[in-house]
This record gives sequence, C-alpha cells and structure tokens, in this order.
Amino acid sequence: MLNTFKIALKAILVNKYRSFLTMLGVIIGVGSVVMLTAIGTGLQAYISDQFDELGANTVLVFPGDPFGEGGGFSRENQLNALANSKLDMSDVKEIQKIREFVDIVVPFTTQTDNISYRNNDKSVTVIGSTHEYPIAQPSTKIAKGRFFNKNENDSKKKVVSIGFKVAEELFGSIDPIGKKVKIGNQTYTVIGVQEEAGGSFGGPSLDTYIFIPLETMFKQYDSKKIVEIVVKTKSADNIPESISAIEKQMAKKYDEDEYSVFDQSEILDTINSILGVLTIALGGISSISLLVGGIGIMNIMLVSVSERTREIGLRKALGATPNIILMQFLIEAAVLSVLGGLIGLLIAYLGTLAIQIYFPAKITLQAVILAFGVSTVVGLVFGAAPAKRASKLSPIEALRYE
Repeated sequence: MLNTFKIALKAILVNKYRSFLTMLGVIIGVGSVVMLTAIGTGLQAYISDQFDELGANTVLVFPGDPFGEGGGFSRENQLNALANSKLDMSDVKEIQKIREFVDIVVPFTTQTDNISYRNNDKSVTVIGSTHEYPIAQPSTKIAKGRFFNKNENDSKKKVVSIGFKVAEELFGSIDPIGKKVKIGNQTYTVIGVQEEAGGSFGGPSLDTYIFIPLETMFKQYDSKKIVEIVVKTKSADNIPESISAIEKQMAKKYDEDEYSVFDQSEILDTINSILGVLTIALGGISSISLLVGGIGIMNIMLVSVSERTREIGLRKALGATPNIILMQFLIEAAVLSVLGGLIGLLIAYLGTLAIQIYFPAKITLQAVILAFGVSTVVGLVFGAAPAKRASKLSPIEALRYE
C-alpha cells in the first residue's frame, strides 16, 4: 500500500501545473463554501449579541404590524407602520401605570434633517427621546461630555448629543462640546459625543445619529408622534405577563392592527431563520464549484489513464493486480481533492480574517468538516470511473498501445 501511495504521489508531482489546475475547482468550492457560511454564521452571532445588549427583560411596542403575513420582519410594513403611527405620550403614561411588571418606559421618535457647523453640513437621523434612552439602548454610550438629563427634556432645552461620525465630519480635530450647531433652522448646544458604534444590520450607521430631548423634538417638528416604545420589565421571567398587560392596555384605545407588542426574541428568531435559509442557500450555490471540481478531477484522471496506458500495461505484466491499479488511481484522485480542500480552507481562513475588519464572520467547525468531507468524497466518487477503467485494461493491449 505504501509503495502504491508513493507511485500515486510521484505521478501527481510529475505534472505539477496540471495537478494544480485539477485542484482549482475544489479549492474554489471549499473556500467559497466555508467563507460564505462564515459570513452567515457571523451575522447571526453579531445580531444575537446586539439583542443581548438590550437585555432579556425588554418589550417593544410598535405602531401597526412590522411583521409580514408570513411572519417575516417586513421592512416595507415597518416603514408604513411608522409613517402612520398613532402612538403618543398618553400611551407611554398608560404603560407606566402597569407598576406590577413595568420598570422603565422609554419612548422615542425619529426625523431626518441636516446638522451644520460653520460651513460644514451633514444629513443625519435625529432621535428624540427621554434621558433614559441610554438605558433602553445600551449601545448608545457617551465618549465625551454627557447625555441630556430629565430637566433638559422637561424644559425643552436645545441640547444635542451627536454621533461619532457626525462629530468627526463636522468638527474634525475641534472639541465639539459647548459648540453651537444648527439642526434644521434651530440652534443647539452640543453637550455630548457618542462612542463609535459602527453599522447596524439592515440599517444606517449608528454614528450618524444625533440625540435631542423628546419634548424639544415635539416642539421643533410640531409632531407628537411616537415611533417606538421600549419597555424594561422588572424581570425577564414575567415577559409573557408584561406583554399581556400592555396589550390589554393598548386594546382600550387601538384596533388590533394599529399596534404590536412583542419581545426581542420574536424579532431575533425571525432574523435568524431568514439568515439560516440564506446561509444554506449561499452554501448550496457555492458548493456547485465542488461539483465542477469533481468533474475536473474525473476528466484529468481519464486523460492520465490514456497517457499512462503503457505504464499500466507494464505494471500489470510485472504482477500488479487490478486492485492495486484501482487503488493507485483512487489515491491520486483522493490526494488531489484533499490537497485542494486544504488549500481552500487556508484561503477561506485568510479571507475571513481580512473581512472581519469590515464585516462579522465566524468560521465554524461544522462548516470546515462538511466542506472538507464533501471535497474528499467528490474526489473519490469522480475518481472512481477513471480508476476502474485503468484497472480493467488488458496488459497485452496496454503494452501495444501507441
């Protein structure tokens, strides 16, 4: 067996370039399967981490129904619901009355506007909320200065805490704290700068958000509309009871299709199911490369059998059995697919390290085993036909082959 392996390896090394081109399909297949699976898995882990930051005791109240008919989180439905929101501060006050389950109630609303400082101007998302917004959204952390307080909200002060990217683009190396900026046609004082947060899956960069007191926002934009209410319950154990109590309170004022109450696990389950299907689909599409690689191995091995017919005849004449010849060519096919798989894994690992700078990606052991296992099986399956053909050659006919 060892001698057969050496002969097979020598045959591969004699034609290095052809062997590499034969492996190319397997390299691309394994590399793409592992990388795309890593991206899908990384996204799922990233989103789970983002939801974990909110805490297990978080209930969300949305206008309308952000979920589609099939239960999926529909962006179109969400935008329509927000545009036609009927939620207002009276709903916040009613939810606050549910003292048995509710700890903190944080409403917020949004508006797109421009913020300017001297000759610099930038389009931003304006978030209007209460002083407790950082508690409801832990990803909102202050890097410099402070967030506005309860008194500033109640007295409609024109103060603003700006996102990291906003501060960078408007002020550069200048310290923004205490500087006057224009939001729309109103002048605000910068009191804080958020920590760099980066992008959020399915949405704009959090660093382009700016935060002003909710009452100030109501006054500036002449609207009392609330687009979302975040409810922190007293315990994660009473989430179902909290949702039931909030729904009962909301039902007194709204029709069933005018509001939605759910906890973050519902959104997370929906997103994870979508990403799971997407990851499988991407893996399936990229695995076609493995099939192409297998066909490439079979074609090259068939050519190799034809080129080495006299060699096969000579080995048989010297006593090599059909099984030994079969094993030799199967080993050649297996080595090509295994080497291709290893190179593909190395490329996928390096590629994943590179994209982790910009995008969440996480290679899993299951993806590695699956891709490597499939590549090996593909090599053996597609190498079987040429190997069988070689083993059945007649030694006399093979020696006479020109």
